Amino acid sequence: MTTTIVRRQAAPAGTPAPTVGDHVRNYVARVRGGDLGSLPAVIGLSALCVTFAIVRPVFLSAANFANLFTQGAAVTVIAMGLIFVLLIGEIDLSAGFASGVCAAILANVLSVLGYPWYVAVLAALATGALIGLTIGFLVAKVGIPSFVVTLAGFLAFQGAVLLLMKEGTNISISDQVIIAIENNYVPPTVGWLLAAVAVGGYGTVQFLSHRNRATRGLVTDPIAVVAARVAGLALLLGSAVYVLNQERSINTLISSTKGMPVVVPLIGVLLVFWTFVLNRTAYGRHLYAVGGNAEAARRAGINVDRLKISAFVICSGMAAVGGIIAASKDRSVDPNTGGSNVLLYAVGAAVIGGTSLFGGKGRMIHAVLGGAVVAVIINGMGLLDLSSGLKYTFTGLVLLSAAGIDALSRRRSAATGTR
Repeated sequence: MTTTIVRRQAAPAGTPAPTVGDHVRNYVARVRGGDLGSLPAVIGLSALCVTFAIVRPVFLSAANFANLFTQGAAVTVIAMGLIFVLLIGEIDLSAGFASGVCAAILANVLSVLGYPWYVAVLAALATGALIGLTIGFLVAKVGIPSFVVTLAGFLAFQGAVLLLMKEGTNISISDQVIIAIENNYVPPTVGWLLAAVAVGGYGTVQFLSHRNRATRGLVTDPIAVVAARVAGLALLLGSAVYVLNQERSINTLISSTKGMPVVVPLIGVLLVFWTFVLNRTAYGRHLYAVGGNAEAARRAGINVDRLKISAFVICSGMAAVGGIIAASKDRSVDPNTGGSNVLLYAVGAAVIGGTSLFGGKGRMIHAVLGGAVVAVIINGMGLLDLSSGLKYTFTGLVLLSAAGIDALSRRRSAATGTR
């Protein structure tokens, strides 16, 4: 597997600054060359939302909009971890049941042993890290293919969940901190404040980056394009917060339900943190290098084995976070937690969002976009009262289409020399 990291070079003296038209033409050229990025996911998500909104107008209601976030949260977080493994050209088929094991540890430490919530959370995260360390060691040091190791883990962790849950019992969770993650809401004023901070932070980073590149004579995007990105984020977040701040309770005399779910800012923090790790650190650059060509990365001095182990640790650690979120949503943990279609949806979310199955290509935002697509499919088809068979079939076709687009785009990139 090979990949080329394209770097913007310093502009020759006297070269005019690029215009918006130049930026658009360059983007169209990249798309024609096979660099589609998140475009298919964005188009697919928009088409699904429009279709479901026309067929079932209740899809656009504030209550259903909030449900989309809570329904797709666990899958999105697990997909974030899977991106690290996919970037290096590996796969983790055990992430679903790994999240179930971590959720079972959380429930036992919290409800059976009676420890505080933070001890239970640390125990779940430590379990996830240990799982990832074991898988990574077997893949990187022993040399067993990740498909085989994680397939064995898929079976073993399923058994571990059954053992931890006493062969079928259900452990309820009553700790209000854990329950709040998926079932409580941020006050409307705080929601607006968080949106303002997000837009302000993003805008500051964008404009500072533009100024620094321009100062050093490097080619950069037109300032109008930078401003459009910031304005687009402000419009997107503003619209989302406005809708989520609408009253969703049927009987306001009994209770009031408005504001964004607590899990939304949690996912936002994870998105920003891991995006920074991938885009702004040497570790992130090494991940892309190993995914593109592991042997070339090794010859360049990168410790490939250590990097692979760390990727699996992060993947299983994020699976633990996903398990905690799933336990919060259900207010309990049972032998099915992390099972069923969780893994398929998580892998599907990463790939549908734009992450390549061949390694070396992917961004953290892909997990969020892909998670949104999966959540919209499940939610919209549920509103249409369609059978589970149709849901699985349609989701599988979407995943197959995403993988096909990825393969075709790589072939196109190779043919045009842009890879």
